[in-house]
Order: sequence, then C-alpha cells, then structure tokens
Amino acid sequence: LDCRHYVTVTGVHGIMESQRDPELREIHERAGMCVPDGMPTVWLGRVHGHRGMRRVYGPDLMLALIERSAAKGYTQFFYGGADGVAQQLASTLSKRFPELKVVGTYTPPFRPLSSGEEKSLKDIVDLKKPDIVWVGISTPKQEKWMAAHQGKIEAAAMIGVGAAFDFHSHNKKWAPAWFRRMGCEWMFRLLVEPKRMWRRNVDNIPYVALVLRQGLQALFRRQR
Repeated sequence: LDCRHYVTVTGVHGIMESQRDPELREIHERAGMCVPDGMPTVWLGRVHGHRGMRRVYGPDLMLALIERSAAKGYTQFFYGGADGVAQQLASTLSKRFPELKVVGTYTPPFRPLSSGEEKSLKDIVDLKKPDIVWVGISTPKQEKWMAAHQGKIEAAAMIGVGAAFDFHSHNKKWAPAWFRRMGCEWMFRLLVEPKRMWRRNVDNIPYVALVLRQGLQALFRRQR
C-alpha cells in the first residue's frame, strides 16, 4: 500500500516557518495529523477553549509508538540523522525493545537527493514495505520530504520527529521531564546548542506578537 498519510509534529518554529512559507503551510494543512509539539502551542489552544489539549512531544510520541510496535509487530524504517545516527537509533531501540522489527535505515546527504538516490531509496522502502517511516531531518525539510513522498512509497505512514533521532540514540542531551513540562525545553536546548538553536528561538518573538494581535482582533470583534 503506497503511503497515504504523514504526521507533522509542530511547535512554534514550524508555525512561524509556515507563516513565511505558503508551501509549508499547505503541507501542514494536508497532513493526516498535525500535533502540537511545544507548550506555547498547547497554552494557546487552551486559551481558545481546548481545555483538554496536551503536548505531543516528538520523542515521547516516537517512544510510545515504538513500544506499541514491538508488541504488535509493526515494522519500522528510520530515515534521517547524521552519519551513523539512524543505525545507532535502530540498535539502541532494538536493545530496549527486543521484539521491535526494524527493516531498514537510510542516512540522507545534507542536500536534495539526486534522481538516482531517490530511485534507490524508493526501491529500498518498497522492498521492505515498513508500517512506519520515521523521518528525522528537522523542520521544514522533513515536512517537505514527507509531502513529496506521499503516495509514492510503500509504507503505512510517515512521521516527522526531528531531534528524536539524536535523543533516542543518545547523541544529544534530552531536557529533564520537569523542564519540558514547564515549557522551558527551548532554554535547555539553547544552553546545550547555542550556535544552532539561537536562530530558531528568535521565532518566539514574532510568535508572541502574532498571538497578541490575534487576541486583540478577537477582543475588538466581541466589542462590536
């Protein structure tokens, strides 16, 4: 069965990238599921009446589905990460969940795949027919990759989880659970990876401005 759905795990950075990129916005709108990865998005949802809204954190989502996959026999394919990360991820998770079925890994180059590489990847995935293709190449590249391969590879679903590859393969430090619950993971990652994360965290400023503008517009509409 060719892949018909993909799941985007989206926080403030993904939202702001979608504001700047109409193509990415459409990709999020066409997703089989778009879940809130980030407490600011959850808090905003609750303000707008979604009281039961909870964060769907990419690494947590991945671990929960991996555990269920091991129990149910679902097969996994890992696409992404730096050299060796996908293989290390497969090994680490297989040790943690001995029943887990990993049917393949693929580490893409830091550039668009050539036509030959695309064909090779498609042949590999189509041969293995995984239930889940996990994609870890960061936003917005992973969302665009999943949308481009929707209906073109034989897999039940694709899920973009970004840094989960590095966290679960123990290549990067994971913020403590209490830090994540407070919505302060961005601060932890900024301290750990300042050169990479400072640009992404700049998106918090226009995000807050957009939220305030939206709130003021709603207030004015109610007063009319």
